[in-house]
Amino acid sequence: MFSGIIEEFATVVAIDKYQENIDFHLKCSFVDELKIDQSVAHNGVCLTVVKIENGTYTVTAMKETLDRSNLGLLKVGDHVNVERSMMMNGRLDGHIVQGHVDQTAVCTAKEDQQGSYTFTFKYDFDKQMAQRGYFTVDKGSVTVNGVSLTVCNPTDDSFQVNIIPYTYEFTNFHSIEPGTVVNIEFDIIGKYISRLAHFA
Repeated sequence: MFSGIIEEFATVVAIDKYQENIDFHLKCSFVDELKIDQSVAHNGVCLTVVKIENGTYTVTAMKETLDRSNLGLLKVGDHVNVERSMMMNGRLDGHIVQGHVDQTAVCTAKEDQQGSYTFTFKYDFDKQMAQRGYFTVDKGSVTVNGVSLTVCNPTDDSFQVNIIPYTYEFTNFHSIEPGTVVNIEFDIIGKYISRLAHFA
């Protein structure tokens, strides 16, 4: 489980494709603290560390993950938001994030608010999925590329988020422009409530 509070961004240093899978080799400041089998969220996707070598670590993304996320679009040199799993004796500063990305969205607008930024994202709307909790609500939580954020101005297939300067600088939000594909994870609490209402 994660909180959506990004520790830093890792840099992709190599990519190996084999069959339906992709191995990503990354570098960040806490490589030496990682262990094999440890879970790390990458742009909000929970992946398992499978190798640590020469100051880099490796994670594997399988087809299901690549189909649902933006990881298959990564290139060498790209920055990826990373967060290690939450310690149970710590504060939940963001919201409950599973690291199970639901789908991708596309940035349709980026507005400079004189110090902060407002981003608009559009995603494919599916009525049946929405009935199961795959939607956003005003002032609710959503995860974008692993970042825990508050929803503004939601519609059936879009929402906005406001990004403070710190988040803009220290996550890969600084590289998001109109047309950029991002990962989104809808609020797990909303999903459970929707499912319970369905069976009521």
